[in-house]
Amino acid sequence: MATTKLYIKNMVCDRCKRVVKEELEKLGYTVPHVGLGEAEVASSGKAADLVELREVLLANGFELLDDRKTKLIEQVKLALIQLVHQDEAAELKVNISDYIAEKVGTEYHSLSALFSSVEGITIEKYLILQRIERVKELLAYNELSLKEIAYRLGYSSVAHLSNQFKKITGLTPSHFKQLKAEKRKNIDKVQE
Repeated sequence: MATTKLYIKNMVCDRCKRVVKEELEKLGYTVPHVGLGEAEVASSGKAADLVELREVLLANGFELLDDRKTKLIEQVKLALIQLVHQDEAAELKVNISDYIAEKVGTEYHSLSALFSSVEGITIEKYLILQRIERVKELLAYNELSLKEIAYRLGYSSVAHLSNQFKKITGLTPSHFKQLKAEKRKNIDKVQE
């Protein structure tokens, strides 16, 4: 049975993978693999109905990608999201351009130019925004100190994290923690 790889926007967590798999199976597809931003499907005798696929995915907050450039951008975003949400601080100390080029399988310079032209921000700025959202999440959980959060997210110091946090949010981390009224953003909507 031949399989087809689908690239799906906004698939950023395990819950997303589960929902996509369930929805594809409801449509009659065999789903041998689901990963962040992608699903492998094998149809069981029927031709793939892209209109139906798009509708079901959209109804669940996802989008079927079919343009090569869009797929590359989504792969860059997913690589950065995975990097920021890992618990290994050492992983965030890697050279970001090498990491992305390796994960996406494309030369970084061209990815960077494509990302900036389509998204309107640089890859580096997107990474910073993702890290700040992760800081907000960890602050809201109230389980780690600011020092532990800084280490976990690969910041060189608490001061560096605090300065970047204030620059992006307008609040200090401690003020943010006190307010808790500041809503966090969904990770797929960070640049908005």
